[in-house]
Amino acid sequence: MERRTIGAAALAVGAVGLGCMPMSWAYSGSRQRGDESVRAVHRALDLGSTLLDTADMYGPFTNELLLGRVLKERREDAFVSTKVGLLVGEQHIVANGRPGYVRRACDASLRRLQTDVIDLYQLHREDPEVPVEETWGAMAELVQAGKVRSLGLCAMGARGGRRSGNRLHDATIRQLRRVQQVFPVSAVEAELSVWSREALETLLPWCAARGIGFLAAMPLGNGFLTGTLTPGEGFEPDDVRARHPRFTAEMMAANQPIVAGLRRVAARHGDSVTPAQVALAWVLAQAPHVVPIPGAKRERWVTENAAATALRLTAQDLTELRDLPAALGSWD
Repeated sequence: MERRTIGAAALAVGAVGLGCMPMSWAYSGSRQRGDESVRAVHRALDLGSTLLDTADMYGPFTNELLLGRVLKERREDAFVSTKVGLLVGEQHIVANGRPGYVRRACDASLRRLQTDVIDLYQLHREDPEVPVEETWGAMAELVQAGKVRSLGLCAMGARGGRRSGNRLHDATIRQLRRVQQVFPVSAVEAELSVWSREALETLLPWCAARGIGFLAAMPLGNGFLTGTLTPGEGFEPDDVRARHPRFTAEMMAANQPIVAGLRRVAARHGDSVTPAQVALAWVLAQAPHVVPIPGAKRERWVTENAAATALRLTAQDLTELRDLPAALGSWD
């Protein structure tokens, strides 16, 4: 698989990573099977999808434990990215950026992951009660202690303000400027896909100008861009899509032209090419420092996603994808 670099330290990873959250959190709990997910992680590493993206809150904690089963055997094959800064309660999630907590959380993640170092440690959310410089300073100390190799910032909190258009990531960039004064940022994780392009306006160019890697979260649009979801089929109550404004039956039907466009492009490249692979190839084409991290929990999907690195979109393809209709949500 093609290799891409993250940050000024030129940390090399496979061009398509693996988002591990669906294995343990947020998607259809009845379909989560540990042994099946372990096989999927092994398959990803076999194919060169070396970046494994997790967080201590996924489960909580169980996703890191699952990855630890693989890393115990194959640590040298993997690039491990995990996150800190969110605590999960019974019915709520709260931020915690206190330095003491960050240090304890890192040690706990290392134990669960069965490793002595985390390749990329990301701040999941800023704690509004703690200056972000203090949180980031504690994370920088972990680098100096040899427990962490590089630091990243997760910008997923911006998602709730999607309607603000190309100003969506202004707050993220202000936050990045602040933490850069404390310790270098190696990577930013934010949503980027054919139907969520806001990062292209300001955040992606900002990262490119500074040699910061970009991890494209949800590059398959929470599964919608795969073309495998049926409008009106519904989701299990614990599935985040059951409350997502783009996954009502009405909006899924309204957004089918986007999937149809992906299918048209796929058809030009052969019967074996899928809409999901086109969607990932589009993300890869946006910049050489972009690494999509599609979520998957089965070997089949991991294999399909990894094959997207061999798909080269033409100028005609990119123009057609650029001109697809904007995605609609229930607020529209």
